Amino acid sequence: MSPHGSSSPGLPLFVLSLLLLSPPGTLAGGDGRPPSKPIVTPISKDGSTSLYTIPVKGGAPLVLDLAGPLVWSPCQPGHRTVPCKSSVCTAANRNHPANCAYTGTGQPGSPDPTCACTAYPYNPASGQCGSGDLTIAPLSSNATDGKNPLFPVSFSAYAACAPDGLLASLPSGAAGVAGLSRQPLSLPSQVASRLKVAKQFALCLPGGGQTGAAIFGGGPFELQAAPPMELAEDLRKNALPLLVNPKNGAYYFRVHGIAVNQAQVPVPGGAFDLDRRQGTGGVVFSTVTRFTTLRSDIFSPLINAFDAATSGIPRRKPMPPYDLCYEASAFSSTRVGPGVANIDLMLDGGRTWTLPGASSLVQVDERTLCFAFQSMGSESTVANSPAVIIGTHQMENNLVLFDLEKGTVGISGLLLGRRTTCGNFNFAMGSS
Repeated sequence: MSPHGSSSPGLPLFVLSLLLLSPPGTLAGGDGRPPSKPIVTPISKDGSTSLYTIPVKGGAPLVLDLAGPLVWSPCQPGHRTVPCKSSVCTAANRNHPANCAYTGTGQPGSPDPTCACTAYPYNPASGQCGSGDLTIAPLSSNATDGKNPLFPVSFSAYAACAPDGLLASLPSGAAGVAGLSRQPLSLPSQVASRLKVAKQFALCLPGGGQTGAAIFGGGPFELQAAPPMELAEDLRKNALPLLVNPKNGAYYFRVHGIAVNQAQVPVPGGAFDLDRRQGTGGVVFSTVTRFTTLRSDIFSPLINAFDAATSGIPRRKPMPPYDLCYEASAFSSTRVGPGVANIDLMLDGGRTWTLPGASSLVQVDERTLCFAFQSMGSESTVANSPAVIIGTHQMENNLVLFDLEKGTVGISGLLLGRRTTCGNFNFAMGSS
């Protein structure tokens, strides 16, 4: 339930400069042009695990993990290694997964010239960790103008080798994990440093059966609609500040309250606050948690308020893990999902993130819709436990733009209300 890692996201400038200077990578596009443009990659949703992948490792999919500090994958024999004495080795070990035993070898700072750095990859689906060499891996994607892919781009990145067994619980065929956190060895940080683009990325998670899109490096983000719709500029103008949790590099933001049908839900004072000293509480995004999960002191009044607001809708027997279910045929159909009371998250500056029926309910079978929020249970003080984990069901078909340099996030709101979806990025190759 907790974003992994237990150390500060900040690193000295000399570490970041080292990332820019080494290793020697292929910084040119497939036709020799310098890739000064952002890159785009399709996002696929796995039907079995509800996890999301991007095909950036030679076409092999890596699972998206917003809290992950590293890129990791099993390695081939004879792979390159990174010296223990390098500052990059220190960076790779600043986010040691909780309950992950040190191997005693490959420790950062060792002066031994033959010492190869050990990193500790973490599987966010299983909660398991492993150990392996820190290496240099080839990655690839396509440059973009925000409207189409333009030309192939390949580059090298630091990655952790992982034992094959660490792939358990990931989608079939997945080659590892792409960590997207604020840490310097995450994928967006390394794309920015290797390709000399903005330290930003935009995620548009698709619904089932569609292909979403991620853009790393800033720039426009256009979806097909009538007329085509560029979304990134407004998100940057109306961005919200991210909060820093010194214990990890995950993406927290401030929530002041929650409302159902425009009536504020009575939650305890300070229920959403982030305790920076302990690294607990707060509201955090997750790409490995399917449904938004709330600490019990927030979940209970929320589900009670939603239950009261939908009292006239026939119920169905709850189907675990769902706590509240309805007769699907009792709902009207709207552009933004079943016609039901909205849930609003109250944000900074008097703004709200509205979650209509497509975000608040999930279709379980032909006859049943269920409340798409879950409780963490009574254990509210586990290490690094947030107050609220925003899950992928609520993020789907929203464009979410993270700016690591400015420490901000922009949220589009449900795109169905604008007559488009995350499945509407045009992946036909354009002309550069």
